[in-house]
Amino acid sequence: MPPHLVVVGSSNTDLIVRAPQLPRAGETVLGGNLATAAGGKGANQAVAAARLGARVTFVARIGADVFGQQAVVGLERAGLDLRYLVRDPAAPSGVALIVVDAQGQNLIAVAPGANQGLTPADVEAARPALAKAQVLLLQLETPVETVLAAARAGRAAGLIVILNPAPARPLPAELYALLDYVTPNEREAAALTGQAEPEAAAGALLARGVGAAVITLGAAGAWLADRWGRRQRVPAFQVRPVDTTAAGDAFNGALGVALARGLPLPEAARYAHAAAALSVTRAGAQPSLPAQAEVEAFLAAQPAAGMPGVGGSAF
Repeated sequence: MPPHLVVVGSSNTDLIVRAPQLPRAGETVLGGNLATAAGGKGANQAVAAARLGARVTFVARIGADVFGQQAVVGLERAGLDLRYLVRDPAAPSGVALIVVDAQGQNLIAVAPGANQGLTPADVEAARPALAKAQVLLLQLETPVETVLAAARAGRAAGLIVILNPAPARPLPAELYALLDYVTPNEREAAALTGQAEPEAAAGALLARGVGAAVITLGAAGAWLADRWGRRQRVPAFQVRPVDTTAAGDAFNGALGVALARGLPLPEAARYAHAAAALSVTRAGAQPSLPAQAEVEAFLAAQPAAGMPGVGGSAF
């Protein structure tokens, strides 16, 4: 049986311009053609997990507009279970405006639209799916009260609960204690804890009650710390980045799949690094997410003793 994940989160349409460099405040930068791609952290992580062989139920809200219609087509094509996807006639679908520079780094602004309408009642409706899953995967592009309700429901159902706290924002104290894993990047960890060093930030997150902190560090890999005393850095893989937009989503979707399959955390993080490494070599968010066979072939090609350092920014 394939692992079963429930993803509660956002769906966006990404409007992407490639430019020589990212614009500074007040600066206009001439770029290339406008590209449109499916995105949103929730949808990206759901598609990432599905491409890696998992059964995925996606709980979200989209608008009844053209962007929403296109999103449904893509999510259905990816094989997601959409019975708990709400089509909201009163709100536009979410949109992300993305600029990508010549080194693959990005600048993103999001208009959340229908994502902001996702409610605890929407999560409650999805309890039958939670009862059959192994992992619940959450992010912060939907209301915090809905994320909290989902974490409560996931914990009550005995799931592994993972929060990717992006974009970082203040969180209720209760939420931390409901999390088995929290997966910020280095900047998000600092924003959540006030600690600039990953080791200190991880310690602060553990003190708030999370089971384990996985702080992604871009080219330096990830720092792992858990309540049982593990303190370990897992290196990433060296690749030439094209677009880092969905690297974190590839990592989180893959981490959820690996943990659902029962892999220990260091091995799960290595698997997630492989998925992220492949994703940054391709443009776009969902179009960049690798298939299970690609990740397995990539890992098989790595030196047995080495897990060398992913090019690109912290994801």
